Amino acid sequence: MRATTAILCLTALVAGSLASPANNDKCNPPSGEVGAVFALTNVAAENQVIAFSRDQSGKLTQTGQYSTGGRGQGVDFDTQGGLILSDNRRFLYAVNPADDKISVFSASGSCLNLIQVVDGGDQPLSITLNNGFAYVLDGSVATTQITGFRVSGDGTLQPLANSTKPLSSLIGAPGVIQFSPDGKAIIVTQKVGSSIDVFSVGSDGLATGPIAVAASSGPRPFGATFRNDGVLFVVESGLPSFMNAGLSTYQFDSSTGALAPITMSAKNRQTDGCWVILTKDDKFAYTANFVSGSIASYSVSPDGSVTLINGQAAFPGTTSNPVDLAMSDDGQFLYDLLRGTGGVEGWQIEQDGSINSLGVFGVGGGLPINNGASGLAAF
Repeated sequence: MRATTAILCLTALVAGSLASPANNDKCNPPSGEVGAVFALTNVAAENQVIAFSRDQSGKLTQTGQYSTGGRGQGVDFDTQGGLILSDNRRFLYAVNPADDKISVFSASGSCLNLIQVVDGGDQPLSITLNNGFAYVLDGSVATTQITGFRVSGDGTLQPLANSTKPLSSLIGAPGVIQFSPDGKAIIVTQKVGSSIDVFSVGSDGLATGPIAVAASSGPRPFGATFRNDGVLFVVESGLPSFMNAGLSTYQFDSSTGALAPITMSAKNRQTDGCWVILTKDDKFAYTANFVSGSIASYSVSPDGSVTLINGQAAFPGTTSNPVDLAMSDDGQFLYDLLRGTGGVEGWQIEQDGSINSLGVFGVGGGLPINNGASGLAAF
């Protein structure tokens, strides 16, 4: 939508233009805070981040409601990765697809401070970070592309000239953008056509490609995440067939872009699998199944193969519409944004991979119900 890339300095905004609390000095988290969870409202009139403080037991207390300085689109992103934290947990990045902006917050625990709003291309939907660079996935009706930024020490984004690259298909309906662990490649899933684009990334941060377009092991690949050794985990929606969601794994070669299947679409008998996450010890994977209203659990072997444990490891309900997944840094707690409920559910992760509910948090506190809430991050 925008031909130029312009940065809006937040110091020029009038006082009081952000939702309260807008700054860390107005944020008073509970004394028992050991972590935080952040959820993105994606509301068209004013996009906001809802902040929660996490205590040692995994339970959440809402602590803030922060304007992104941009606008959501009011309907679901249909992507994973619209809200992400930097590795050091000092910065939070949010997409604003309705007005083509990326918002950058500094973070101190569950307290946020908006420090930058930058042009993100034509309908930014997903973000990935690695080694001082960021790439944004744009997925409008007119444009499907990736665009790069250099990440400054203060967390702000500086556009990379000549970094914008089109995807292999204009109608691919992309699902996620992810850096490989070594930072030398980027993958983008494409639901229409069931393929995965691979771009190489140079030491200067510039992407080339796609250098490979791999066929997905299952229909409509959606969310994806990498294990540190380069094994790629991809959840497949399975639509238009019902009870056809699955999880595939691939050995990935970042130098060539080759994806060698390890497990090919391990089905979980759920419908519309869209989001995937790994536990911190790499022993288990969980997928959120939007239409079924469930969380599926898988065991993960050292070779990267996966085996279904339980297609309904958790069942928030048929109208809960589970979307984005996030996990505490200590690996003990799993969180899921429930779009249909307007809240965030938490689970205790047990040693056998089973999960026990801690409750649903934040209902009535700013997250819309059945109105497109998308994006979740945690530590």
